[in-house]
Amino acid sequence: MSYEVENPQEKDIKYNRVTSSRFLFYVNIFCILAFVLGGCFQLYKNHYKGKPDIEIQGSTKYTPEYK
Repeated sequence: MSYEVENPQEKDIKYNRVTSSRFLFYVNIFCILAFVLGGCFQLYKNHYKGKPDIEIQGSTKYTPEYK
């Protein structure tokens, strides 16, 4: 019987460049996606609600209306 010795450094993120780059790639994609979705949600939440219906004083119009 031969026992295979497992090297713990192969599974450690500090020593395995492939595992660390894959992990950082997925973290990067998650962060970008979170920022994009957060920005879209903020734009949706604070969207322009339309022209407000306000009353303008008659004497300040382009053609003033006096009493």
